[in-house]
Amino acid sequence: MLLTIEAKLSPGADLGYLLHKHPDRAYCAELPLGKLHVFYPVVEPDRAQAAIWLEIDPIGLVRRKQDEGPSVTQYVNDRPYAASSLLSVAISRCLGSALKGRSPERPELAKTPLELKASLTVVQSRGGPELFERLFSPLGYKVKAECLPLDPRFPDWGDSSYYQLELTGQQRLSDLLGHLYVLLPVLDRYKHYFIGPDEVEKLLMSAQGWLEQHPEQAFIARRYLLERPDLTRMALERLLPVSDESDDGSHADAVEEALEAPISLNEQRIRAVLEQLELNQVRSLVDLGCGEGKVLKRLLSETQISRLIGVDVSIKELTKAEKRLRPDWLSERQKQRLELLQGSVLYRDKRYADVDVVLLIEVIEHLEPFQIERLTRTLFGEQKPPLVILTTPNREYNQLFGMPTHALRHRDHRFEWNRQEFHRWASQAAKQYGYLFESKPIGELNPELGPPTQMGIFSRQEAEA
Repeated sequence: MLLTIEAKLSPGADLGYLLHKHPDRAYCAELPLGKLHVFYPVVEPDRAQAAIWLEIDPIGLVRRKQDEGPSVTQYVNDRPYAASSLLSVAISRCLGSALKGRSPERPELAKTPLELKASLTVVQSRGGPELFERLFSPLGYKVKAECLPLDPRFPDWGDSSYYQLELTGQQRLSDLLGHLYVLLPVLDRYKHYFIGPDEVEKLLMSAQGWLEQHPEQAFIARRYLLERPDLTRMALERLLPVSDESDDGSHADAVEEALEAPISLNEQRIRAVLEQLELNQVRSLVDLGCGEGKVLKRLLSETQISRLIGVDVSIKELTKAEKRLRPDWLSERQKQRLELLQGSVLYRDKRYADVDVVLLIEVIEHLEPFQIERLTRTLFGEQKPPLVILTTPNREYNQLFGMPTHALRHRDHRFEWNRQEFHRWASQAAKQYGYLFESKPIGELNPELGPPTQMGIFSRQEAEA
């Protein structure tokens, strides 16, 4: 990954005093994640350009994370070329004095705003180019973002979620480095190390002086702390000002409002499902394709449901679900309610033949298209539950996430339906097997593109019972 910083100053070689790297020499530092190179492609009387190149060792990254188990994503990922928290760590370790604004030889220059231009060859934004504007414009930068195609040889594939980013503005060099240090992980939504309470202190210290006034402070805190509600609340409680000592709770309300402003789509999905379960007075259910057990974890608190069954084809996922649900910590009564089974959504299973409802929450899109007919026949024609609740992404909405035309929302998705395709399949299945079908939107509704998630509710007609 490559970051270049161009500064207009006279003499141009003085940029070396700010970066603490001599313009006449190439600098190289060994890091646990690879090598950091700093050199100067341009040094002129009135300007200079420094290139900061982080050469990632992808094999070294894998060796450091053996506890995660084997995964193809360890080897096929964007870590070597896309700017991320890896670059932030490299800046902190190798340009620490510049980041802190120290320059014993040119102390006044370090305090002086310069005309700077920072360029990142590749940086990811799943929020589209607008996200760059939201993050950097309030800090005084002019933002230029050019979307990179998935493959220039195949223009029909569309654009990627990666951009070439250019930031220009009057800034102290230390401020520019500080902004990048905090905001690169926010853009990438990934950190290669453990996130704990000390990360809150790091955020508040690194962003001191600008995050308090930033209009996107809650968004930045959430993303930087990897959507951890506990850590985000800790940060916001210290970022949001208290009006006076006799505060009547408005500060706590402000923190809660900022924390919960954008309720995650997954949370909205679970709430919509819970609403349907309560409406239909469900007492027993099976969560097909339960994965890590996120939905089951929430359903454990619904005391009116006396029987909860999680089914997944993957033993690995069921092991994760067991760890999440912690059955050893449950009371005997709670343990009797919960059961985890290995099984496939493609075959009839007598072990849950008598449940009130079958859930398929973000599951069907993980099947191959040729398997849909088999699932439909098994679920509605053979299993015949009284109620089926199914959710699946709406492909049309993906463009609002800044995704290219043909991209899928998850790397394990085999397809994604648009609204018309979903309604066609659901209506035909309901008609063929004697169900009533109702569709409901989940998430923010766009007047042209619909909702981000589609929910289908299939009720078996009494004549078929």
